[in-house]
Parts: sequence; structure tokens; C-alpha cells
Amino acid sequence: MNSILSHHCHNYKYYHYLLKHYTINYYELKQAKRIVVKLGSAVVTRGDECGLALGRLASIVEQVAMLQNQGREMLIVTSGAVAFGKQRLRHEILLSQSVRQALHSGQSQLKEMSVPVLEARACAAAGQSGLMALYEAMFTQYSICTAQILVTNLDFHDEQKRRNLNSTLHELLRMNIVPIINTNDAVVPPPVPNSDLQGVISIKDNDSLAARLAVEMKVDLLIALSDVEGLYDSPPGTDDAKLIDIFYPGDQQSITYGTKSRVGIGGMEAKVSINIYKFHVKAALWALQGGTSVVIANGTYPKLTGHVITDIVEGKKVGTFFSEVKPAGPTVEQQTEMARHAGRTLASLDPDQRGEIICCLAELLTEKKDEILSANKRDMEIATVSGSFSQPLINRLSLSSSKLNSLAIGLRQLAVASRDSVGRVLRRTRVANNLELEQITVPIGVLLVIFESRPDCLPQVSALAIASGNALLLKGGKEAPHTNRILHQLTQEALSIHGVSDAIQLVSTREEVEDLCRLDKLIDLIIPRGSSELVRNIQRAAKGIPVLGHSEGVCHVYVDSEASIDKAINVGRDSKCDYPAACNAMETLLVHRDLLRAPIFDQIIDMLRSEQVKIHAGPRFASYLTFSPSEVKSLRTEYGDLECCIEVVDSMQEAVDHIHKYGSAHTDVIVTENEDTAEQFLQQVDSACVFWNSSTRFADGYRLGLGAEVGISTARIHARGPVGLEGLLTTKWVLRGEGHTVADFSEQGSMTYLHENRPVPQGSLA
Repeated sequence: MNSILSHHCHNYKYYHYLLKHYTINYYELKQAKRIVVKLGSAVVTRGDECGLALGRLASIVEQVAMLQNQGREMLIVTSGAVAFGKQRLRHEILLSQSVRQALHSGQSQLKEMSVPVLEARACAAAGQSGLMALYEAMFTQYSICTAQILVTNLDFHDEQKRRNLNSTLHELLRMNIVPIINTNDAVVPPPVPNSDLQGVISIKDNDSLAARLAVEMKVDLLIALSDVEGLYDSPPGTDDAKLIDIFYPGDQQSITYGTKSRVGIGGMEAKVSINIYKFHVKAALWALQGGTSVVIANGTYPKLTGHVITDIVEGKKVGTFFSEVKPAGPTVEQQTEMARHAGRTLASLDPDQRGEIICCLAELLTEKKDEILSANKRDMEIATVSGSFSQPLINRLSLSSSKLNSLAIGLRQLAVASRDSVGRVLRRTRVANNLELEQITVPIGVLLVIFESRPDCLPQVSALAIASGNALLLKGGKEAPHTNRILHQLTQEALSIHGVSDAIQLVSTREEVEDLCRLDKLIDLIIPRGSSELVRNIQRAAKGIPVLGHSEGVCHVYVDSEASIDKAINVGRDSKCDYPAACNAMETLLVHRDLLRAPIFDQIIDMLRSEQVKIHAGPRFASYLTFSPSEVKSLRTEYGDLECCIEVVDSMQEAVDHIHKYGSAHTDVIVTENEDTAEQFLQQVDSACVFWNSSTRFADGYRLGLGAEVGISTARIHARGPVGLEGLLTTKWVLRGEGHTVADFSEQGSMTYLHENRPVPQGSLA
């Protein structure tokens, strides 16, 4: 017993070691105690270069105040004095000119007035007090006190001044005051190229100031906000420009940044350029080497929740994160590119070759059964001991010999079906003489499947991707890393027989769902498989990528007044008890009112109790009982366990109305011997799957003869119900001509449209 307990504890510790190892960068961000937020000129100023962006600044202050009130120590390094001063000086100059003109010309019409070019240091001197007053007023709304500190390079090079500055900042932080720090632009000299002392960064602008402060104050996190998303591998705005999510010290030769900022003393010219050690990156790397985590992000147009600072601290993938350690494997973006490239080769294989890959995978599932089950046992033990997962989720995690055998059988069926998939001709039309049109099936492109628990999903979805010629990116849950890893290895082994092992990638990094959903230029379709919460989160996050799936599986079984006792009991038992954690399990049993006093109802209740199903009473059912079970909190509940709701209806039509109001359009069943009633139910219920005298559990790709499924869709376009091979194909139009032009078919042209549909032989491939 002790050895078993020791083994569990070892696995539990190993699991948390892996979790921390995978998330160490973002783990550091979430745990950051002392944070410097650097605000570039473009972040705090308006687009007209004159005055402050008050709305944006108010949002930034709100986020900093929130973090400060959480117990963190916040410091702000801010630009904006030049812009604020410019606004004040322009106003004063225009006012002065207006007064002088009025004195010299009486009340005559004023001449057009021009504003002279304003010197930046004068603007800074005029703007610093106003900028600080604004910060103070904004932070006062959150009961937070601020203090202004103006510094120059000399304050860091003079040892006594440096110690005094350090002491002042520590004392302010101790008193829960937010220091507002800026270079003293009114007196600071122009930056001198290559003037850094050995090992020490020179204060040339607010970038270098923020980096120096971060190291001096032993800051945990430096957030540098500018007007671009982060660092790019080529000039931002160009076709090939890609945002670098994680930047490593050895990669500075591969990136490009923008041009000089429109306002301020230092600005964007101090950022980065190809093969040149520009100052923004140098500042970030200097802070990184001093022990501070660094993120460069867009503070003017955040893409996520609109709160870029708190998003970063919460560990969301925003901007460019600077990291000292480069992981051994590829990034998720690189994995997606690899999958797309290999996927095109996969799609070009002969149908028989794709079928061979699937058959090979089926054989491997049988041959390597012991290794798969051993890995699955390890995941089960860790998940159970951790206490972090619900019992229904742990149940879905479990694999068995029978499950693997069923998987292998389904894959072999799919291998046969795959021979008539990609390149199938759906339509042929003779548009005109020697102008022939074909509509043919083609792969969608790159699929992203995010699944919780259920590792048996991995070979199913992989086989469907292979059959349909699609590239595939897989993101499994953290509860099944060992099972997912071996199943993916077997999938790649099968793909390798035709040289396309990269077509299916398993994301092993700790990418958040939101981060994957923003790869809209790389991924063509997202298919979530998991809890309703997971599906809803993906649907919210995937703004630019279609999502195929359902958010809930609230399935109904309606027992009609003319139902067979045996069929009602058998269908009810199988629908609820065969696999209660599945999305196609019954969650609500609707019973015709006339059956309440009949033997059939008592037998149904006895069956549910014998199967240890916890019963919740719907409002109407509860009203019939003196001592009823616990009344249901919601008629839209997906229990995912041995629980269900029972509700009473007066008719088949009322059952249909109930299903439309409280169901999820997944799978709904009628049990009746009246064929007319059954047909009305089948026609009227607007769900993806509607059955008569059959268990809800038949809503499955394998059971319905699809071989496998990527999931069940409740959408009304593209694919609905169990989505198998056909649901992963789209079409393209191929036109073959001999120099035809649209002008040939105009009134003055010599040709006319025929549009003759031509027969398509069954199984015809392009």
C-alpha cells in the first residue's frame, strides 16, 4: 500500500513539475510582484501629435491601479510631457498673437496666424507639471497616491545620486505610492551614439530608463508599450511580416521594427532594425540579463480584452515576450506551417495511399495496445491523485482494450471510404463549346482540434484528417499527456510510410486556447471537443476562424402515451446509463402526463433507481408529487453523470416545444408505437439527430457508419450531426477552356452559353 501511495505521489509531483516547466515564462508573469510599465509617446499622445489620448490613458491608469490594489508594486515610466507642453505652448502662442493683432488693428478681421516650430525641450518643460497633475487626478479616483521623479543619465552614473534614487523609490513603494518617472527632457542632452559604459546601459530615452530602473530596482516584469504589436521578423505592414511571440537573445539579427516616433525625444528610432543592435531591443535584453522578464506590446490597440497590461500579467500571449531559454521544439506557428506544407503533399497522394496510412494506424493501435494502456493508466493515476478533475472527466479519460479494438475497426471502415473522398467530381457542366466546368471535393486546409480528456479522439480525428487530405493541429488536455503523446507517435509512424509525418502535429507547449484561436492566417477550421465551457470559450475567442461544434449536449427522450414498456425502459437505460459522461447521453426524460398513473412510469423510475441515477424533478413533475426529488435548478442542464431531469408534458407537440426551448439541438428521441406521431416528431424537431425508438447514444460517427467523427455539430451550415469524412471537405470549381474570354459571350461576341449539365459517373475522380 505504501509503495502504491509513493508511486502516486511521485507521479503527482512529476505532473506539477511538467506543468511548471511548460509554463515557466507565463508562470513568472502571473507571479510578478514588482512591475514597471513603460508608456511610449505614441501610447499617451493623440494622433495629431498635440495633447494626450485621455481615454487611452484612463484605461492604463485603471489597469495599473487594479494591479496596485492587488498588492503589487507598480512603477510607471512615461512619455507625454513634450506633447502636453506642445499643446499648452501652441495655445499660449495663438492667444498671444491674437491679442497683439487685436491691439494693432483694432477690431478688424484677424489675419491667419501661424505657429512657429516649437523646441522639444521647451515643450517638455511646459508639459511636465500638467502631465503629472493629470496622473495624480486619475489615480486619486482609485484612492492611490502618486509621486513624480525626473531623472537624467547623471543620476545613474553618480554613485551617491544612484543610491539616493534607489532609496527614494523603495520608500515610495513601501508607502504604497506609484512613482511616475520620466527623463528630464527639459535639460537632457542629445543621445551620444555608442556612449554606454561597459556593462551599463546609458539613459538615452524612456526605453533605456525603464530597463535601467528595472535592473536597479530588481523588478520582476517590465512591460514596454508602444504603437505596434511587438517585434517582427520583417517590417510591420509588409506581406511577410510575422509577429515574434517569444524573442531570444540570439535572434536580434532576424527582426525589424518601425521608424522614428512622431513625438518625444527618443522614440521608435531607438527600436530595432535588421542586423543592427538597435536600442529598444538592447534595452529589453539588458533588462532580461539583469533578471527582469520583458514584454513589448501594443498599448494603443490591444486585441484581446482591451486591457493589455492586465492581460500580460495574467499570462495571456500578448506582444513579444523576451526569454533567455529557447525551447528545443518548434513554436506552434512553426508546427502549423510544417503541417500545412506536409498536408498539401498528403492531399496529393492517391486515395489508396491515404487508405494505407489509416490501415497502418489501425494495426498499430492493436499491436501497441499494452503500451497505450500503460500510458493511459499513468495519466489516470495522476489525474485521480491530483484531485483537480471531476469524476466524469476522469471517466472520459479511460481507455480499454475494447475501446482500442472498436477504434481499429472504425479506422478500417474509414480507410475504405477514403478512396472516394478528395478529388471526387460532384458536378460537370458544359458551359459552352470547349469550355468545361467541374465542381470537385478538396480538403479544407489546416484543422485545429482542441479536445479535453478523451484521448481516443486523437486517432479518430487523425484518421479523418488523413482520409480528407487535411493538415491537423492537435491540442489535448493537460490530464492526458502520456496517452496523447504515444497515440501521436503512432500516428506519425503511420504517416511516415508515405513521407508525410509532419501533416499531423501535437501541440505540446502550454498554449492557451485564446492564443491558438488568434492564428487566423494559419488555421482554417477549429473543432472543439470537450465541455460546454471549453466550446463557448473557443467560440468567443475565434473571431476570424470558423468553429465547428456544439456548446452543450442537452439530449431528450420523450416517452409518448402510446410507448412500449420494454422499448421505453431499454432506450431510457441505454441513453442515460451506457456512458453518462458522453455528450449524446440523455439529460432530460419527458413523460406524457397520461403515463404518470400507469405501470410504465413506475417501471421507468425503478430502472433509474436500480442504475443509481439521481433524479431531479422538473417544475411541472414536482407539482404532481407530495414528496418529490430535488427540483431542477435549470431545464437546460447537461449533467454528464448518473443524473437526469424528469418533466411532464401533455402531448407530443408540447414535448417538441419543450425541446426547442430547453434543448441544445444535439440529439432527441421519441418512444412510441404510433407511426404518425413518430413521423411528426421526426419532422418537427429541429435537432442535428432525431431518432424514433432508438437510444440517443447512436449519435456517433462510428455507430452511424461514418467510420469515425471529429465531433457532433449543431450548426445549420456546412456540416450537422456527427461530422465524418464529408464534413471535412469543401469544394473548388475547375474550368477548362481554350482561350475563352467573357467578351466572346457579349452581344458583339461570337459565342453563346450552353450550361448543359453532364452526367457524373459514380466514384468519378478529377
